[in-house]
Amino acid sequence: MTDAVAAAPRRRRKANLGSPDEEEVFASFDTLIIGRFFAFLKPHRALVFGAQGAVLVSSLTSVATPWVIGTIVSATVARDGEGLHRWLMAFGVLVTVNAASNFGDQWMTTRLAQRVIFDVRRAMFAHFQDVALTFMDKTHVGRIMARLQGDVNALQEFLESSTGALGDFTTLFGYAVVLLWMDWRLGLLTLTTIPALIAVRAVWLPYSKRTFRRARDASSTANSALAENINGVRTVQETRREAMNFELYEEKARENFRAQAESAWLAQIMTPTVDILTGVAMAFIIVVGGNEVLGGSLAVGVLVTFILSVQRFFEPVRLLSMQYTVMQRAMAAGHRIFEVLDVPVTIADRPGAIVLKDAPPTVELDHVTFGYDPKRPILHDISLKVEPRQVVALVGPTGSGKTSITALVHRFYDTQEGRVRVGGHDVRDVTLESLGAMVGMVLQDPFLFSGTIEENIRYNTLSASRDDVVAAARAVSAHEFIMRLPNGYDTPLGQRGRNLSVGQRQLISFARALVANPKILILDEATANIDSFTEQAIQRALRVLFAGRTCLVIAHRLATVRDADRIIVLRDGRIVEQGPHDALMAHDGLYARLYASSHGSFDDLAEGAPQTT
Repeated sequence: MTDAVAAAPRRRRKANLGSPDEEEVFASFDTLIIGRFFAFLKPHRALVFGAQGAVLVSSLTSVATPWVIGTIVSATVARDGEGLHRWLMAFGVLVTVNAASNFGDQWMTTRLAQRVIFDVRRAMFAHFQDVALTFMDKTHVGRIMARLQGDVNALQEFLESSTGALGDFTTLFGYAVVLLWMDWRLGLLTLTTIPALIAVRAVWLPYSKRTFRRARDASSTANSALAENINGVRTVQETRREAMNFELYEEKARENFRAQAESAWLAQIMTPTVDILTGVAMAFIIVVGGNEVLGGSLAVGVLVTFILSVQRFFEPVRLLSMQYTVMQRAMAAGHRIFEVLDVPVTIADRPGAIVLKDAPPTVELDHVTFGYDPKRPILHDISLKVEPRQVVALVGPTGSGKTSITALVHRFYDTQEGRVRVGGHDVRDVTLESLGAMVGMVLQDPFLFSGTIEENIRYNTLSASRDDVVAAARAVSAHEFIMRLPNGYDTPLGQRGRNLSVGQRQLISFARALVANPKILILDEATANIDSFTEQAIQRALRVLFAGRTCLVIAHRLATVRDADRIIVLRDGRIVEQGPHDALMAHDGLYARLYASSHGSFDDLAEGAPQTT
């Protein structure tokens, strides 16, 4: 995370993770958003000051231009050749300086915006990798992507036009001074349109704030629905829900359309208002100023200066109105961005956390109670210990708590009660990096990243050589199918490795775990999606993989764990049986029933099974 984020003042509030329909998880409102935003600008203050200096020069030269033109007109009418020549040269210098300062302002502002947005994106990405899985479990991917993309883009748009606000205020004030200095009566007459503009804006501002915020929320909801439908497109097509899903999405998209249309209408309403006021002011000048020129009380050059100045006087007003619209969008986006950065990181290293280096590869759960919702525990007072180089299998009906146990060992979550120890240390007292190096996992649904097969195998072991990768692939029987691919280990994978079969993806995840060489290995239904032929090769590879390691294995296919040193049988978050395969079969309890009916449902069998320990 950037220094700007670390230095920024924060005011945290507890996020509500229980809302399925609204973004209540992001509901905190940070009144220090402006100060926190300046923290991102601080590392780039040289560009900030440079852009502000350039825009001030541009504004001052812009204000001086009508006056110089008016002076040139006066010199022409007076047939003052020497003065005309002098002022034409001044006009050329003025235009050159104005063009150079405009270029400098645009270049520095764009560069500043890109650097700040880079820092913001990096801070959000880093934070999302650290937040607890309890947050990710309850937050739609589409809403997260709306924060990372749409809101950041709105902030970028504001940054790219931010320095213009100072220039517009300077220009506005400068033209007012010039008008009053040249002819204070005509100047005051021109400025009488300002109160009307202030009145219109006073009515427009409160309504626009609510509208712009509603537009951002509607966009987030529509993006969330779109992302969910794309991620689940296989299920959509399987169940033929295309028409129904389209209707549901159309409703959200139509609401987004209405919100965006209202936002766009409000964003544009100030432009015609300013145009009308410009026309009124111009009419005052032409009528009153024209009569004064005819009467000889006003020079033609002064009238020309007034006409040009009034045309430019209302241009900053128009631009400020547009920039205010951009600023409102950016403020709404800024609130949402900082709300993301304020999501508490509950799983983090404690001060003084130790490094698991030479600790024995043991796993222990000591009276552990845990639930993803603390009010509804999944595990109830679980106690077990896995000795070094022991293979322990966790079996039981769906929802019995097997995966929850392995998630606690890797500290994806923290317990509500009790302790989880790895290597004799409470996992909350060790560094997450060393815990991750000691405990490896292979999941039922392997996730492969964009890149080559070799890059995926050495994903968490960047120091591994090509020989290490090939050796691991050979050990898990993946080398043969990899070499049949067009580019072998350099074959690029599609999204999530969709150009490979499920079994092939699982074999690559096995190779990844083997290259990482963890002391403790967790297999969570890792053979569930592999066919019987491939499973035979996997079983041979697992014997190599298990050698010298402490292993926790979750399996529904009980034939794959009959050789485990100990089998833990779970039901309803409690241990009901444990022991080796033969002893459990002789006991004739739940495990024996599950094993005897390989085609039956674990859940159905569990209904009538007696609870034995």
